[in-house]
Amino acid sequence: MVKGRLHSIETFGAVDGPGIRTVFFLQGCPARCLYCHNPDSWKIGAGSEVDAATLVKRAKRGIPYYGDDGGVTFSGGEPLLQGEFLIEAIKALKKENINCAIDISGTYYDEFSHEAINQSDLILLDIKHTNPKQFTKITSRSQETLFKIIEDINELGKKVWIRQVIIPGINDNEEYIESLNEFIKQIKNVEKVELLGYHNMAINKYEKLGMDYKLKDVKPMDKAKLDRLNSMVKY
Repeated sequence: MVKGRLHSIETFGAVDGPGIRTVFFLQGCPARCLYCHNPDSWKIGAGSEVDAATLVKRAKRGIPYYGDDGGVTFSGGEPLLQGEFLIEAIKALKKENINCAIDISGTYYDEFSHEAINQSDLILLDIKHTNPKQFTKITSRSQETLFKIIEDINELGKKVWIRQVIIPGINDNEEYIESLNEFIKQIKNVEKVELLGYHNMAINKYEKLGMDYKLKDVKPMDKAKLDRLNSMVKY
């Protein structure tokens, strides 16, 4: 039995995949995204130790509310960092006919990633940035892992929701949306594209942790502009 490390749980989640979902935030992330609002999820080995049976027991509480579309989403942190545990947990949940999604940052890939993607019903894929240099600037990681994940998604025919955080002064313009539209063409089975407006609500959390929040001078994304950019998205 493989044990995992859990950061937190959100019940009745409505923004991490279709329907009502139980969201398991797994501990540990290799990326250091400039706008991350869960820096306390970065440390590998922190959080609470859990097994797949514990997650199944917790997830089953939500079955009356999941309906046809809901289920469980594994987020983080970066869930693929705990790939072996993720595979075991998804298999156990699927025995209970619970739909499983993985929210992937595109910043990590190892020998368990292919099978973890294979076991999932839906991939929520965060693009971060279409340009490799900007991708690294934002995440501190290479974009190569993102392309490996995309290759697996296409090979396995997995349904995908694309997520893209829009940050003022970085990618909040029509040129970027055009590049995103072009980038998305290489991904099969894209069911939805979500542009998420940057916010700075994590500043206080960084201060409490004694960490420097690198985008503290960036104002939250203007909703009207975000709506306009959303209208330009094609997939």
